[in-house]
Amino acid sequence: MSQQTSVFSRMLRFILWAALAVLVLGGGVVVFRDTEAPQVTLSPDSPYVTTAAPLRLAVSDTGSGLKSVDVAALQNGRSFTLLHKDLERTHTFESDLALPSEIKEGPLEIRVTARDNSLYPFGHAGKAELSRGYTVDLTPPRVDLESVQNNVNQGGSCVVAYTLSEEPGKTGVVLGSHFFPGFRMKNGKYAVLFPFPWDMEPAQFKPVLMASDKAGNERSRSVPVNAIPHRFRSDNINISDSFLEDKMPQFQSIYPDVSRPIDLFLKVNSDLRDKNDALLEQLGRQTAAEPLWHGAFLRLPNAAPRAGFADARDYYYQGRKVDHQTHLGVDLASLQAAPVPAANDGVVVETGFIGIFGNAVLLDHGMGLQTLYSHLSQIDVKKGDSLKKGQILGRTGATGMAGGDHLHFGVLVSGLPVNPVEWWDQHWINDNFLAKIGK
Repeated sequence: MSQQTSVFSRMLRFILWAALAVLVLGGGVVVFRDTEAPQVTLSPDSPYVTTAAPLRLAVSDTGSGLKSVDVAALQNGRSFTLLHKDLERTHTFESDLALPSEIKEGPLEIRVTARDNSLYPFGHAGKAELSRGYTVDLTPPRVDLESVQNNVNQGGSCVVAYTLSEEPGKTGVVLGSHFFPGFRMKNGKYAVLFPFPWDMEPAQFKPVLMASDKAGNERSRSVPVNAIPHRFRSDNINISDSFLEDKMPQFQSIYPDVSRPIDLFLKVNSDLRDKNDALLEQLGRQTAAEPLWHGAFLRLPNAAPRAGFADARDYYYQGRKVDHQTHLGVDLASLQAAPVPAANDGVVVETGFIGIFGNAVLLDHGMGLQTLYSHLSQIDVKKGDSLKKGQILGRTGATGMAGGDHLHFGVLVSGLPVNPVEWWDQHWINDNFLAKIGK
């Protein structure tokens, strides 16, 4: 029995030593041979911070994993512990760091110490330290309105001029879920152009002007407006089989699984329309920081109006109502393939086939103001071109969802459609735009 016990003991020791060797040479090698210190990032990158907005800490270690993270704030000889965290070999760690209310305006130092689980060489490589200086700013910018009364038509445009006590990190008008950026004018004032959406009730039209400094301190105030309601027209449109046969093939590749022409029409008129509108809103962010245009906007020469802005359209097929949409531009008809002039000076943002709009050109005039030229049979400009007022950019046509040769002319403010009629009126421009921004 003793001999058997001795053999068993030797085997057990061998197994234990083998397991230890595997641990050292396998998983344990990470602990002993991890020579890379943890990686530490701290945001914001701005040199300004405030107690109202937390800092963001991110720490990672791809080797032995994180062991602990400590963060302290130092100001005027005092130290404030922002974070002490012991970790269980996690490889990543993130946390918001709130500055205590005792922090005062002025210089501030943030120190971060992160340790991993490595043992080589004696823990020195397993520690990362980061020290970053900030300036604490606790005072939001002062916002002073230049204009105290703004008459705004439903579906129309509005501009507000104002001054700020300091250069902002972000400023503009908030209206519901939309944000319209403000821009600094050459005279030092700020101005923001925003719409009174056609589908918003006057009682709901409550624009708020905001400005935040580079530390994140924010101040806001309501914009005084006199919201003028407008009743838009309604129209009935009959969809014929000949129209479907003529128009739907150009959209078949977009919706290959929809076979019936009327079903394809409904898909295009709703789903594709929404996607096209979303694209225009996205492109609305590509705008110059100052007005590029001069004077009233041009109208297609010798053209008769065929449909107005915000006309409500009920669509009928075989005597049955099948859809409802809103026409967000002005349809102008002249000669077939009539030359289309740029309504004002601007830069081409987009050209090409844009769904329901067919062949189209989008022209930026600065401060979020853009014009859309749709259903073209020919495009004579390219993206990035600088155009002068009156320069020919294409020819009218019937591409997209057009029922005949015409120009669908749209005006957009930060991607949202507004009534073009205002921008054809020099008197309106003088009173509602130029007089406010001081040009």
